[in-house]
Amino acid sequence: MDWTIFQFLAPAITASLIIAGIHAYLGLHVVERGVIFVDLSLAQIASLGAAIAVWQGYDPHSAAIYWMSLAFTLIGAVIFAVVKGGRVRIPQEAIIGISYAVASAAVILTLSKATGEAEHLRDMLVGNILAVQWPEVWLTSLIYLVIGLFHYVFRRRFLEISIDADAAAARGISVRFWDFLFYASFGFVVTRSVAIAGVLLVFCYLIVPSIGGMLFSDSIGRRLAIGWLMGTVVSMLGMYFSVEFDLPTGATIVCTFGVALIAMAAVRPLFRSRQTHGAATVAHAAPRRSVG
Repeated sequence: MDWTIFQFLAPAITASLIIAGIHAYLGLHVVERGVIFVDLSLAQIASLGAAIAVWQGYDPHSAAIYWMSLAFTLIGAVIFAVVKGGRVRIPQEAIIGISYAVASAAVILTLSKATGEAEHLRDMLVGNILAVQWPEVWLTSLIYLVIGLFHYVFRRRFLEISIDADAAAARGISVRFWDFLFYASFGFVVTRSVAIAGVLLVFCYLIVPSIGGMLFSDSIGRRLAIGWLMGTVVSMLGMYFSVEFDLPTGATIVCTFGVALIAMAAVRPLFRSRQTHGAATVAHAAPRRSVG
């Protein structure tokens, strides 16, 4: 790749790696909680906040758009935390789906009243990672660093609730409170990421690396390591393919994620068979060593 092209892509490459890093971790929690589409739902709720701000006359590129989006995302976090924390018969995934549908419809209605800025807003919501600049990258890094430190400090509590919320509640832990903290911090990340990379790409960063890790390990640590590695490699490959073949960057990375996941699923039986063969060899060798 030409050095000039690399310099042009450097902010986008850095942003994609930063997004991949935090979303691979958050994806572990999302998969364990079984709320796969919470990212799409929160993103659409954030879009509703942005649409209303534009409708009220704010510039699509102003800070007011972000803060309005974040405010709506936090409202969604409260709703999801209350539903998860209570003993209700309605599945949380149903509430997430309903929230997505209603927010999508509300965005359409609002955009119909904001015709002058609808195209700019649509571009912002779809995202264009190639257009990201270094100031945005550094600000995003700072936000994600703070959220990452927050999750690191309370990592055991978040994992405990994600893996077995009923057991955590039985020990007297306030599941609603910790769920709100999780979804609120998740909302900060989603609101920022979607504005840079778009909904589809952010969804892939959240889910695909976690699923890829689950194919090869049951350990949280190993799954996270595999997810980080997959997110990094796919981001670089997708960016390269985008430039090499003159393709839309976000869509190219999404498709590269899909191909990579298919390839990982294809080689998984070989990997598992080697593990099984190795375990069987050790099991047969152990009695012979004990007899000798």
